[in-house]
Amino acid sequence: MPSKTSKRRRRAVVTGLLAPAALVVVGGWSAHLGLRVHDHLDATRTALTRLRAAMDTGDLRPVAAALAEAREHAAEARRLTQGPDWWALAHTPLVGDAATTVRGLAWAAAELTDALSGVQQAGAPLMAITTHSLDDMRRQLAALDAVAPALDDAVTRLRRADSRLAATPATTGLRQVDEARGTALAEIGRLRGLLRTAADTAALLPPMLGRDGPRRYFLAFQTNAEARGTGGLVGAFGILRAERGRIAIERLSSNNGLATSPVPVTDHGSAYRKRYGESATKMLSVSNLSPHFPYAAATWTGLWERQHREKLDGALATDPVGLSHLLKLIGPVTLPDGEKVTAENVVALTERDAYARYTDPVARKRFLLRVAGAVGEALPASFADPARLLPALGRMVDERRVQIWSRHRAEQRRLAGTPVGGVLPRRPGPFAGLVVNNSAGGKLDYYLERSLDYRLGPCQGGRRATTVRVRLTNDVPRGPLPSYVTGRLDSPRRSHVPGSNLLWVSLYGGLGSTLTEARLDGEQVPVLRETERSRPVYSALLEFAPRQSRTLELDLTELASGEPPLVPVQPLVRPQRTRVTEDQRGCAAP
Repeated sequence: MPSKTSKRRRRAVVTGLLAPAALVVVGGWSAHLGLRVHDHLDATRTALTRLRAAMDTGDLRPVAAALAEAREHAAEARRLTQGPDWWALAHTPLVGDAATTVRGLAWAAAELTDALSGVQQAGAPLMAITTHSLDDMRRQLAALDAVAPALDDAVTRLRRADSRLAATPATTGLRQVDEARGTALAEIGRLRGLLRTAADTAALLPPMLGRDGPRRYFLAFQTNAEARGTGGLVGAFGILRAERGRIAIERLSSNNGLATSPVPVTDHGSAYRKRYGESATKMLSVSNLSPHFPYAAATWTGLWERQHREKLDGALATDPVGLSHLLKLIGPVTLPDGEKVTAENVVALTERDAYARYTDPVARKRFLLRVAGAVGEALPASFADPARLLPALGRMVDERRVQIWSRHRAEQRRLAGTPVGGVLPRRPGPFAGLVVNNSAGGKLDYYLERSLDYRLGPCQGGRRATTVRVRLTNDVPRGPLPSYVTGRLDSPRRSHVPGSNLLWVSLYGGLGSTLTEARLDGEQVPVLRETERSRPVYSALLEFAPRQSRTLELDLTELASGEPPLVPVQPLVRPQRTRVTEDQRGCAAP
């Protein structure tokens, strides 16, 4: 005869989107109803697990069947929790909160499976393309066009499911239900992010790759051995041409191929002019001091169009680290003299070794153009196989190794909401963005080490105290370096220790934040306060001896906010070490 404990366990309703949870129900019919909901949601979970396994292995044959099964069981669970019997259960003492949350879980499961089903049906033509040649690109672009609305609809459905589930009780008195709710919210958020990226890709790639006619973009190769706000000095550039999915890189040139304009080629507003001066919209070398990529892109296209009288559709930027990610995909490329450029050597070759190999700047720039040209010639074939290309592009996007701006307003609005847009956001919330610009004119930022420690205190009276600690190290090696690398163009007539550097260091704070105190190496110092895109910016010009470390600490008072801290990372050669610590009591907006 079953024990009392066994009977109580039998009355538990196991539910959840991706993990089981339990709901204690009272009475025979309530128990029966609860167990039916449990069985359907458990079957939904099992089918979704099979679906995810199939996607992970790349075997798409069982996807449709697993999704149809998950959708059927989720729909039945939602139906059972929408009727009067469940309404009565949700208003029963002791179990009412748990029943309400289970109903939210069932509704979220149904929305999720409906959304995925729509994507699966709309994406079937894309999945049916099994060969990957350049001739197939037109079909692939058409298939992406077809699936884009379904992806947008799926994102909307998951946003609705997330909001509705988040409004259910978080603490129900049943640990399993609470855990299921947390797991479901996390999984919905993760999937929504993936679908948002897929939706943006499907909407943007067809027009930007020339579905409706040729597109031409300014393509900047940034040398982040000399830091700039978007990454590095533009050392070379070309024109990327796209037509019906086929791409080619044309008119490669070193940076001296784009003349300085006698007048500004664009206007980014008075705050920009005050911070960077008019030269930033007239000269390529200082055109990307701001971390806001659309500013640089508009200036680059303006300089090109003024010189060549040809309209461009936008601009892209990458750097040697980005090229290394591409070379992992396309394999080594061979230069005309037989030298091989690989994913492992391209960064050191272009940002360190080339300066020692070529004392003549003209010869060095020719070498760098040969490298860019070889990668450019090999790249188009990779676009024929999106399954292999997208992971490499994903890593480039995550690290900001590729940034894109479009002159077409609808495309740019969409790009601006993605990491690839390189936008300095205006949204409120905790924010700490470190930006370094080289002010010496050398190439020593190849050796720059960076760390940022962002400590957020408790909220009181609608404000919170925070401290941002930035540590920079000029990790230049001992021994002689080429004079082109160590040269000090900021003050060429003064004597400098070889290997010394001068950096313009800026910390971008949260909207509405104010500075309490700044310290450099433990001593209180003044810093310049400016504004960019409504954000306060605190800057200091710092001199570094060889192998010297310096620490800049900023004590700030920020607006209270429940938003997660945002810490964008400038794409330089060496990765930034970032640590964010937040008071455990949390912080909600007043």
